[in-house]
Amino acid sequence: MQWAELFDDGREPSENQIREFVVTPLWDDLANYLQQTYNVQPKLFFSCCSMDKGFWQGWNVKYKKSGKALCTLYPKQGYFIALIAVGAKESAEADVLIPFCDEYTQNLYNRAKFGSAVKSLAVEVTSENILRDVKSLITLRVGTR
Repeated sequence: MQWAELFDDGREPSENQIREFVVTPLWDDLANYLQQTYNVQPKLFFSCCSMDKGFWQGWNVKYKKSGKALCTLYPKQGYFIALIAVGAKESAEADVLIPFCDEYTQNLYNRAKFGSAVKSLAVEVTSENILRDVKSLITLRVGTR
């Protein structure tokens, strides 16, 4: 069953329901990292984007610091997607970082196009290596305030 089918905009999921849906310890690892490292709390938002009903529609979890989005997490069954924006300020550092990332992350970054001075990366977090890459990209975002 798709995430958007389980919870509509009138039925907000709990943290436990999200955790049970994604069924991966990587979710808690990233959440704990963000909360402990950057002292940020998750905020639930409902997205009703009409571009791709199965991908972006439904409840997502945003992490922001000082008004700047660190990432948005989209629960999927068995994994999750971390949407991270790599802005013009971060691009030089990201270009240095990416060759040390997982091959999946490298391909995703290299295929992404800049739109409005931002590369949006929808990273499917399915392994420890990819999670490490997500944390590194978030660190770039925080460092450019």
